[in-house]
Amino acid sequence: MSLKNHFELLAAYNQWMNSKVYETASHLTAADLAKDRGAFFGSILGTLNHILVADTIWLQRFASHPPCRNSLVEVADLPTPTSLNQLVFDDFDGLAEHRTWLDRKIINWVAELSDNDLDSVLSYKNSKGISSSKRYSNLILHFFNHQTHHRGQVSTLLSQAGEDIGVTDLLAQIPQETP
Repeated sequence: MSLKNHFELLAAYNQWMNSKVYETASHLTAADLAKDRGAFFGSILGTLNHILVADTIWLQRFASHPPCRNSLVEVADLPTPTSLNQLVFDDFDGLAEHRTWLDRKIINWVAELSDNDLDSVLSYKNSKGISSSKRYSNLILHFFNHQTHHRGQVSTLLSQAGEDIGVTDLLAQIPQETP
């Protein structure tokens, strides 16, 4: 399996898990979603916004890579978040709608990546203005790992609120193979 195929699997997993998380979270009231539960970003709503903020920041960086401009042009045109704890959406429905849109953009972007893209180096500045140059494929891996990390926190917060999202393992998305 190629590196690109792995990223396509992770993009599909991201979309699948976000769909499950948002469907489960939709069972809660606005007050329950906004309740500070002591997580890194306070509430379920705060943590879901953080994932969206980080995804937007990274996708805007990825869009600076010339071969990816077309697939990420709409994301590049979004306002750049101003902080990692910014509430881009304080209403759940707006957040969920934007998440669905962004996940489609991620699927399309990954589908258009080439081996040359993955092997290139991306230069960018982090949120504190510090310059970095790192292999594009490693940054994409970080991008997907970051989502999974914080969705795990949301899964715990939903469980504490009495909601179960069910199976969360990547294994559920890995297709069966003939030996």
